[in-house]
Amino acid sequence: RGVHWVEPTEVCEVEVADWTRDGVVRQAVFLDLQNDIPASKVVRQQPVPIKPLPAKTTPRGKARSAQVSGLEISHPERVIDSVSGVQKVELAQYYEDIAPWILPHLKQRPVALLRAPEGIGEEQFFQKHADRLDIPHIKQLDPRLDPGHAALMEIDSGQSLVSAAQMGTVELHTWAATHDRIETPDLFVLDLDPDPSLPWSAMIEATRLTLSVLDELGLQAFLKTSGGKGMHIIVPLARSEGWDITKAFAKAISLFMTRQMPQRITATMGPKNRVGKIFVDYLRNARGASTVSAYSVRARPGLPVSVPIARAELDGLRNAQQWDIYTALERARNLGADPWEGYNHRQRITARMWEQLDAQKPGE
Repeated sequence: RGVHWVEPTEVCEVEVADWTRDGVVRQAVFLDLQNDIPASKVVRQQPVPIKPLPAKTTPRGKARSAQVSGLEISHPERVIDSVSGVQKVELAQYYEDIAPWILPHLKQRPVALLRAPEGIGEEQFFQKHADRLDIPHIKQLDPRLDPGHAALMEIDSGQSLVSAAQMGTVELHTWAATHDRIETPDLFVLDLDPDPSLPWSAMIEATRLTLSVLDELGLQAFLKTSGGKGMHIIVPLARSEGWDITKAFAKAISLFMTRQMPQRITATMGPKNRVGKIFVDYLRNARGASTVSAYSVRARPGLPVSVPIARAELDGLRNAQQWDIYTALERARNLGADPWEGYNHRQRITARMWEQLDAQKPGE
């Protein structure tokens, strides 16, 4: 819908999250032009099927439906992840139980859903708007917030979390702004994304280096595991700048780190540019972009969870997938202190900070 097809003459390399049933790539990112390959020679390559890993736990019996938070969960016995054996009803139960901790991170923010209705080993859908289906209990926002699209969505209750899980949602991604002031972000994110060949110690080192740069700028930052390969560094902001300036500032930090440590850090996305390095990803700070929420499950084997941590916990962190739906909930219930204490403090990007990064604020 709304696509204008052209005759292919150029060939480029892209990185994609998945293919849809209709043969359309999902979440494609341009990497590079390939001038040595004629367009007529490009075909879709098909992966060789592999035998799925057996579930670690045995099926717990079939039931047509179950109830969580007063809502009916259809196909509750459906296995969401073959590695852990977690069933659909267990995922819904996690989101009901984690609600007191995850809802503050979702409050008033447009949310995007990564849905895997048949389990994470099957086709996945990234849904940013309410046009694909109407999910009960999920609030539809004013369509004027995102002109030209269907309404954005918000999750603001335990029932809406469970309802999302009932519709196959695994991951929850949020904007860096709330819907009441959509044009002024109240945070920016630096996503540290490593070359998979690097040891975890390199990620710890890069995290500490990034924190040092932010400390020098006078910005307080907060950490969470990505639940994937890397770390997310969140910097809360006062609502004083728009999307373009906020993204440019995050990019200036990434470029500064690349200049200081070119052998270890890159500000350019794509596997070729990340060999032996860590990509400091600033691109999540554009209007309409999103980052996986704290306490969201990830659609990865084992169903890891993105978990906020304190700086003092960094040394003891084993990997970015350290917690799953069981251990993340246990950790949240047993926390003696908030690992993000002081997160509500809002900070401004100053002229002095631009000077320290040897960068110029857009428009000046």
